Amino acid sequence: MTNQTTSATHAASAADRIDPGRRARATRRQWIALAVLMLPVLLVSVDNTVLSFALPAIALDLGPTAAQQLWIIDAYPLVLAALLVAMGSAGDRFGRRRMLLIGSIGFALVSVAAAYAPTAEALILARAALGFFGAMLMPSTLSLLRSVFADREQRRLAIAIWASGFAAGSALGPIVGGVLLEHFAWGSVFLLAVPVLVPLVVLVPSLIPESRDPAPGPIDVPSILLSFAAMGGAVYGIKHLAIDGLDAVGVLALAGGLALGALFVRRQLRSSAPMLDVRLFRQGSFGGGVLVNLLSVIALVGFLFFVSQHLQLIVGLSPVQAGLALTPGLVAMIAAGLAVVPISRRVHPRVLVPSAIALSAAGYLVIAMTAGHGVAGVVIAFVMLGVGIGVAETVSNELILSSAPSAKAGAASAVSETAYELGAVLGTAVLGSILAAWYRTAIELPVGLSASQADAARETLAGAMALAESLPAATGAELAASAADAFASGITVTALIGSLLMVAAGIVAATTLNEPRGAASQ
Repeated sequence: MTNQTTSATHAASAADRIDPGRRARATRRQWIALAVLMLPVLLVSVDNTVLSFALPAIALDLGPTAAQQLWIIDAYPLVLAALLVAMGSAGDRFGRRRMLLIGSIGFALVSVAAAYAPTAEALILARAALGFFGAMLMPSTLSLLRSVFADREQRRLAIAIWASGFAAGSALGPIVGGVLLEHFAWGSVFLLAVPVLVPLVVLVPSLIPESRDPAPGPIDVPSILLSFAAMGGAVYGIKHLAIDGLDAVGVLALAGGLALGALFVRRQLRSSAPMLDVRLFRQGSFGGGVLVNLLSVIALVGFLFFVSQHLQLIVGLSPVQAGLALTPGLVAMIAAGLAVVPISRRVHPRVLVPSAIALSAAGYLVIAMTAGHGVAGVVIAFVMLGVGIGVAETVSNELILSSAPSAKAGAASAVSETAYELGAVLGTAVLGSILAAWYRTAIELPVGLSASQADAARETLAGAMALAESLPAATGAELAASAADAFASGITVTALIGSLLMVAAGIVAATTLNEPRGAASQ
C-alpha cells in the first residue's frame, strides 16, 4: 500500500511538472479572499509611513525631542521586526488564520489608545504595542496566499497584488495622513485602523480556511527569545549609533544582537525541527530576495521620511497637497508591480530586477540634484523610485515564497516581512539620522537667539520653522532660510547614500537571484 501511494505521489508530481496547470486554479471566492487579506497589508504598511506626514503636527502638539521623534516612528517597525519570525512560526503551529484574527482585534484596540496618547512617551508605548499585534498580521497574510493559491501562475499574480498593496500602503500613508490631518487632529491617523479591520474580522472566518504545519516540532522557547533579542539588540544598536554617534552603548547593543543572532542560527542548524530553516538562505532565490527587499524598503521609507518634511515645511504645501504630489509615484509603483507578472515569465530575475533597481537609483540621483527646488523633482524622482521598487518587490517576494516548503510558509513569510520592517527601521534610523546630523551641523543661527531657542532650532526642522514664526520678521526670515538651506543640503547627501543602497541591491540581485529548485511544480 505504501509503495502504491509513493508511486501515485511521484506520478502526480511528474504530471504537475509537465503541466503545472493541472493544479487547482483559484475561483472567484479565492480572489475575494485575497481582497480581504489586503486590508491588513494596506493598514500595516500605511502605519509605516503615515506618521512621516503627521510628525510635524505631533511635534507641535507633544513637543518630542529629535530622538523621541525617531522613536515615535521606529518603535512600531522595531517591535514588528523583532517578533515577526516568532509570530510566523506561531502561525505555522497554531494556525495562520487564528493569528490573523487575534492580531486584527488587538491592533484595532491599541490604535484607539494611540490616537489619544497624551505624551510622546505614551505614543511610543502605543506604537510598540501596535508592533506586537502587527507582527501577527503580516506573516499570516503572505503565508495564507500559499494555501489559497495552489497554481503558481495565479500565486505569482496574487503575490504581485500583495506586494503592490504593501508598496501602495507605504505611499498611501502620506496621502491618507494628509487628508485626515487637513480636517482632524493627528490622532485620526490611528483611528483609521478600526473601520479597516472590522470587515476583516467578520469575513475571514467564512472566506479563508485555516492552515498550519501538519507536523510542527516542539515549541522552542529559547529560539523565540534568541530571535527577539537578536533583532531587538541589533536594531537598537544601529539606531543608537546613528543618532548618538560611536559609543560603548551602541557598539555593545549591536555586537550583542549579532552574537545572539549567531546563536540563533547555530541552534536552528542543530535542531531536527527548527523554528526557521536557515538553510533556505543558501538558495540565491531566498537569501538574495530577502536582501533585495531589505535594501529597497530602506530606500523607500528613507525617501518618504525626508520628502514629507521637505514638501510641508520648506515648499509650504498643506498635508493634502503634499500627499497628492506623491500620487504619481504611488500609481507607478502599483502599475509596475502588476505589469511585471507576465514579463517575469520570460525575463530571468537576474536581468529583470537589476534593470528595475537601476531606475530607482537614478530616481535618488534626481532628488539629489533638485533638493530644495520645488515639487517637480520630487514627483519625477518618486515615479522612478516607485517603478523600480514595485518590480523588485513583486519578483523577490514570489521567489522567496516559492523557495520554501508549504508547511513552513509562515516562517518563510516572516523572514520576508522581517526584511520589510527592518528596512522601515533603518530607513528612518540611518537615513533620517544622517539627515538630522547634517542639518544640525549646517544650520547657521541668527544673532540674538537664547540658548533654548538655539537648541530648538538645531533639534529639528519643524522646531526651527515654528520658532521662526514667533521671532521678529527679519530674524524669523533669516532663521527659516538658513534652516531650509541646511535641510536641502542634507537631502542631497542622504539621497546620494540612498542611490548607493539601490546600486547595492542591484548587484545582489544580479549575482544571486535564481528560479527556485522545483519551482515548476510548486
